[in-house]
Amino acid sequence: MEAMPSTLRPHHDGSPLHVSNPDPQLGDTVEVRMRVPQEFDPVARVLVRSNPDHEPLWVEASRDGVADGWEWWSAKIEVANPRHGYRWHLVMADGSTWALSQAGLTRLEPLDAFDFALVAGNPPPGWLADAVMYQIFPARFSRSAAADDRAMPDWAIPAAWDAPLDPLPPGRSHQLYGGDLDGIVDRLDHIEGLGVSLVYHTPIFPAESNHRYDASSFARVDPLLGGDEAYLRLIAAVHARGMRIMGDLTANHSGSAHEWFQAAYGHPGAPESAFYYFRDEAQLEYESWLGVPSLPKFDWSSEELRRRFIEGEDSVVARWLAEPYRADGWRIDVANMTGRLGAIDLNAEVRGILRRTMVETNPDTLLLAESTNDAATDLQGDAWHGAMTYPAFTRAAWAWLSEPRDLAHVTPLGEPVTDAWYFGIPTGMPRYTASEFAAQLDRFTGQIPWRVRLGCMQPLDTHDTARFATHAAPGVIPVAVGLSMTLPGLPVVFAGDEFGLTGVDGEMSRTPLPWDRIDEPDVAARIDLYRELIGLRRAHPALQAGGFRWLHIDDAAVVFVRESADEQVLVLAARGDVDAELVAPAVVGADRAQALFGDATLAVSADGSVVVSAAGPAFAAWRLPGVVAPSSTAAASGALPQAGGIADAEAAAAH
Repeated sequence: MEAMPSTLRPHHDGSPLHVSNPDPQLGDTVEVRMRVPQEFDPVARVLVRSNPDHEPLWVEASRDGVADGWEWWSAKIEVANPRHGYRWHLVMADGSTWALSQAGLTRLEPLDAFDFALVAGNPPPGWLADAVMYQIFPARFSRSAAADDRAMPDWAIPAAWDAPLDPLPPGRSHQLYGGDLDGIVDRLDHIEGLGVSLVYHTPIFPAESNHRYDASSFARVDPLLGGDEAYLRLIAAVHARGMRIMGDLTANHSGSAHEWFQAAYGHPGAPESAFYYFRDEAQLEYESWLGVPSLPKFDWSSEELRRRFIEGEDSVVARWLAEPYRADGWRIDVANMTGRLGAIDLNAEVRGILRRTMVETNPDTLLLAESTNDAATDLQGDAWHGAMTYPAFTRAAWAWLSEPRDLAHVTPLGEPVTDAWYFGIPTGMPRYTASEFAAQLDRFTGQIPWRVRLGCMQPLDTHDTARFATHAAPGVIPVAVGLSMTLPGLPVVFAGDEFGLTGVDGEMSRTPLPWDRIDEPDVAARIDLYRELIGLRRAHPALQAGGFRWLHIDDAAVVFVRESADEQVLVLAARGDVDAELVAPAVVGADRAQALFGDATLAVSADGSVVVSAAGPAFAAWRLPGVVAPSSTAAASGALPQAGGIADAEAAAAH
């Protein structure tokens, strides 16, 4: 069986069409539904296998009826575990069997890791559903008039706003352009005008670098950014516009200038000694992030560190979410490394405490992790609502839609290179077809519960990467941005992308925003594109929490649909020319399609099949009527244990 799902196969996902309660509690009964195209082989029986306490349990599904060419089945399952996995098993009329999980449809027994999953507890805030994130690097975003009166610290290398970036240390991290928080306030008209709803800023605490991931304190806002009062003004101004704002914490490490590290370094017996991993009795040698001396690593076995940083109302985590600030969440830097060192793994414990403090302080907050590679094992819903993770969407989109070109630049070590930067992967940027793009997306989301997938960030680039536009193939920017806005997940715009900025690596992508160019025709057109596609996302609930099905995949293009009971949004994304036929009933209601974006053509044949055509590159979307489903007939029934086990033997003995 091929890995890629086809148009006419049984379907289930975590959307409201198929799951009655996406945010259950332990012990709740949830109704789940699956649909089978009538063109599929006749189905005689359907069962749902779940896995409470890692012991298989089976429930018989009920046949609900047929609607628009799909046969619907439903079952009720009790949520027994915080992550309650389940899958569908189909028994065909000829006695053959199929299994359906997030890995797709197969005759082979699926791995438990790919089961669909209900997550009990820790629901994301309600405002996440329609959120579009705008990422800001404060030092390079906008400079207010107040910045002119601030004295530069000794470590800083002052730079005019239009001065070129220095790719080499110390300028690389010490160039200071004077961007500040009041500068962000000054540009909120622009941010709001894009249509975004969530502002995420990188760290704002005092540090000895422009990126501030080497905090010297978590107790105050850097005076270079305007201090605590400026942060209060920013949060108030963002909230006044109906938007949210979230910050960035380094829970894996502090800076070497941090007051806690300074109290411990060279001072055996200091209370803060337990906060870090010292390797010698004099406390002069220590573990750090990737061996960087300025970033000493936290030891989360310390109860006092937990108390000060992540646990309780007096912690750092709580301080900035509580009054008078009321920030709306945290992104945790290098969350995948936090609490992990060799044989030590306290990650789950730390993130659990962190989230509990957030809930106690303000439950209407969002917690995202940075996890730069495969994050599935950490993203099961216990704490993180999602992640900034690159392989599923970002790297796949680059590999499909880029045209790597030789650009002379230097590495942070001063070595001249021309190779295209690709997320630090030394093998270089791969070249994917559209089908490989879809396969990678499925591969890296297949082990993540649906609810958590909706919280995973979908950036084309961030402050840690080169800019996507640097190597984008001609004409693909609408395709890439459109995919970010329409696929399941949290769309992200890194400030400057809407200006068409480029950058060969993470540092060189942090260009001060050219506000003086905002009215130039090319820039204005790019801003309009972002505004239109963000508006598309926010105007259609089906693009926010609706289900997801691939309808067509070939080497040049993908077609998919986002589905709800109220509407469907049909999406075409193509790098090359496309002329794709969608057989009935793969998509229903196309005869009533309303064009939303793009220049593609949609035609409906007499037999109900649909043809979408476009000259590539192309991105297009149409609104269709909602999905019609028969009423559920599922009834609560006793679950069947795994046949042939001890339970069966006990039951037989009882009779």
